[in-house]
Amino acid sequence: MGHKGGASLLLHQYLIFLSFPVIFLPLFAHSQCNGRNPVVLNFGDSNSDTGGFAVGLGLPIRPPNGRTFFHGSSNRLSDGRLVIDFLCESLNMSYLTPYLESLEPNFRNGANFAISGSSTLPKFVPFSLDIQVLQFLRFQARSLQLLSQGSRGLVDEEGFRNALYTLDIGQNDLVASFTYLSYAEIIKRIPSFLEEIKSAIWSIYLHGGKNFWIHNTGPLGCLPQMLSITSRNVSGLDPYGCLQSPNDAAKVFNEGLRALCEELRSQMKNATIVYVDIYSIKYDLIANSTKYGFQHPLMVCCGYGGPPYNFNPNVTCGQTGYNICEEGSKYISWDGTHYTEAANEIVASKILSANYSIPNLKFDYFCHTS
Repeated sequence: MGHKGGASLLLHQYLIFLSFPVIFLPLFAHSQCNGRNPVVLNFGDSNSDTGGFAVGLGLPIRPPNGRTFFHGSSNRLSDGRLVIDFLCESLNMSYLTPYLESLEPNFRNGANFAISGSSTLPKFVPFSLDIQVLQFLRFQARSLQLLSQGSRGLVDEEGFRNALYTLDIGQNDLVASFTYLSYAEIIKRIPSFLEEIKSAIWSIYLHGGKNFWIHNTGPLGCLPQMLSITSRNVSGLDPYGCLQSPNDAAKVFNEGLRALCEELRSQMKNATIVYVDIYSIKYDLIANSTKYGFQHPLMVCCGYGGPPYNFNPNVTCGQTGYNICEEGSKYISWDGTHYTEAANEIVASKILSANYSIPNLKFDYFCHTS
């Protein structure tokens, strides 16, 4: 196997695993952030990794990833922009630079600590959530130190205090658990995942953070990667063809996360913690796919194997033998685990509506607080 194929296989092993639309979504409303420089500091996994995996491990995420918007790989696991990219666009700010980027990084608008394959557990393993928080603490301390020495273009003390801290993690914890645990055993593990998220939020809060934007996890049983794997631990499909057990586990995790956010609101003085129901947004996209103009909601655009899922763990997107849908066709799933840019754009528009947020705040709320 050549170097390109070997790197692609290693990437897969490291990661835990049209017709025109008939409805029209509103264009993103761009915020001026009250004249303030918006700062976003993001933590998570491949759902919001804008290049951290590639720069952290030296394994580039090659084409066809990035073909739609960037017209070449941007080291994102999608054909184009991620949800976090659209959210940054709504603030008229630059896309987030990975924290580990060493060549001409742009940290004026914050940094991205998310790394593909990351989870909450085990701890002290690159790049688990606790490691990402430790990286943030160094980033904060070093930025303030360099500014005191005359450096420019970094986040200052006020910037860290008024920043929005976004978090989207937990999917890999749950997906990995289904490979070796029973449903009952997975449910028993969920509190330990939530405890790590709680610890991360507290650590950021104790270092000055006060604005938090927390995404719950999506319908895991609707991922083609999950659907293609036959396991004793998962059985039974819902009316839309999704696996019931992974979706039920995601709902248990999400209810625990919602309760955690409520608990932290009562404990953290002057903090705002927004919980966002990503599960409902993504499940609606699948259940009502034709309304949004999507074809084959459970089939992969870039993969191998043909219907019903076009996913094979031995021939994933970019590996020798893969096939790919025609550019411009409307698929929800890009590679079996990650969404296409077209799907991500709709998810982002729903987030920006604030209809899925508790409390009911817009994404740019932090721009208007002091």
